[in-house]
Amino acid sequence: MSLLVVGLSHRSAPVSVLERASLSTDAQFKLLQDTVAAEPAAEAAVLATCNRIELYADVDKFHAGVAELSTLLAQHSGVGLEELTPYLYVHYEDRAVHHFFSVACGLDSMVVGEGQILGQIKDALARAQELHTAGRLLNDLFQQALRVGKRAHSETGIDRAGQSLVTFGLEQLAAGGDVTAWARGKKALVIGAGSMSSLAAATLARAGVAEIVVANRTPDRAERLAQILTEGGDTDVSARAVPMESVPAELTRADVAVSCTGATGLVLTAEAVADAVEGRTGAPVALGEEAAATDVRPLPPTSVGTDETCPLDLAAVQQAPVQQSGFSVLGEAAVAGMDAATLEQHAAWVDNATVDRRPTARRTPEADAELITALAATAATLGRIPERRGPEPVAALVRPEPVLFLLDLAMPRDVDPAAHRLAGVRLVDIESLAEASADAPMAADVDQVRRIVADEVAAFGAAQRAAHITPTVVALRTMAAEVVATEIARLDGRLPGLDDKHRAEITQTVKRVVDKLLHAPTVRVKQLAAEPGGAGYADALRTLFDLDPEAVAAVSRAEESTEKNAESRGPA
Repeated sequence: MSLLVVGLSHRSAPVSVLERASLSTDAQFKLLQDTVAAEPAAEAAVLATCNRIELYADVDKFHAGVAELSTLLAQHSGVGLEELTPYLYVHYEDRAVHHFFSVACGLDSMVVGEGQILGQIKDALARAQELHTAGRLLNDLFQQALRVGKRAHSETGIDRAGQSLVTFGLEQLAAGGDVTAWARGKKALVIGAGSMSSLAAATLARAGVAEIVVANRTPDRAERLAQILTEGGDTDVSARAVPMESVPAELTRADVAVSCTGATGLVLTAEAVADAVEGRTGAPVALGEEAAATDVRPLPPTSVGTDETCPLDLAAVQQAPVQQSGFSVLGEAAVAGMDAATLEQHAAWVDNATVDRRPTARRTPEADAELITALAATAATLGRIPERRGPEPVAALVRPEPVLFLLDLAMPRDVDPAAHRLAGVRLVDIESLAEASADAPMAADVDQVRRIVADEVAAFGAAQRAAHITPTVVALRTMAAEVVATEIARLDGRLPGLDDKHRAEITQTVKRVVDKLLHAPTVRVKQLAAEPGGAGYADALRTLFDLDPEAVAAVSRAEESTEKNAESRGPA
């Protein structure tokens, strides 16, 4: 059996696809059950966060496993397989372990070094254990990933390479300024009471906001979070809980709102946000195309297109034998070296700001000559061929300072993206965070974390390969013990008068001989099996000693039963 991961993240897919592919808790449970029910997979776990969806499985066939896991992800996410496939990535065996350990250390996060992923991995393992879809491989993998992540944060400065998604989002709201200075004295509304919302509330409290209002569909959870914030002791923030129905009214009072719920639809529409801003300022806020058109000044009139303002001396042109509607020439050297057809193309008269494309009679060389003569006469009269003047530049619109700051950390999103266009609103969501973090500087500690990941991947692979041969070694020693017991029984039959003291001494001697003969081969085979490519040593050992495959399988089942008992105590 081998580890396989199929998934998509902010690195492989646009936010719009991630948003549509997000899995509810019920969908995750059903996906796990269907995965272990599928033929190639024996174990399964799902890691679903705001910016990644990954399905981990222990499979016995690579190609069949990829096809089955991809199909199941598409079915349960609701995004068609053909649409989803271009954004999926696949990791197998050691590459899958390396990817997962990198995720656990925060190297693959939208904000490098963030530590929230460890809690999400722990939740994913607990979910798989609850459904009994995590066996020996995934239990070992997830437990080790948690240890690797903790080691990275304790032994390096990876925390300095980035922050949590909440802190990074607040920095974006503060336009790169000091979050503490920006947040001081503000009133905050937190929508949701899950882990991300709780982290946002705690971060806002530490940043110095004056008040936090928590809104949640389950009132008890909102009350509990508000109580924790109030009784925290390290802040002076005032916190209270309100029902979700009070969000519109509270939004009017709030300076900053953070939303992270599990809702499948919008929690804050653009209209609700506009109403909140209007309630604060007293001035109506335009929506949609109206917002884009706010304060747009008309372009200044052009000097080309009317007889009165055309810089070309039309009277001189009209004296020519062959008359077109008129001409507007670009640049003083526009006619130099041009043939008549090119000259006509570049000198087409602009009538009321549109090029006159009316069909003309086929031109003759005589008419071309007359046309050039007319243009030359005009140039002689004016002293130059005048340039066509372009429109004057329009000053860029200046948006008013925001009065309402919105941080949307949900996937799918909670806040209507149309709120980006509202005057007086600054919205930061997962999509804008992804764009901002793309150019975030990497800390030097990242290299050290990568070395830790590489070492841990090698150690995990060695431990797994050694564990793979352990049942075979145990079965070999069990067979040897049975041989000793059989020979002692035969000795009793041949020497019925042998006393207990001599029988015990003989038995102990035979056991020592067998142990010494097996010690060096079994120790060495474990060492060899732990090395890359050492998986075949278990098969060689079974073949050399003619071990019963069922005896080896029985040892494996006994080990798994012991691990399941330990698993019931939960992840470390």
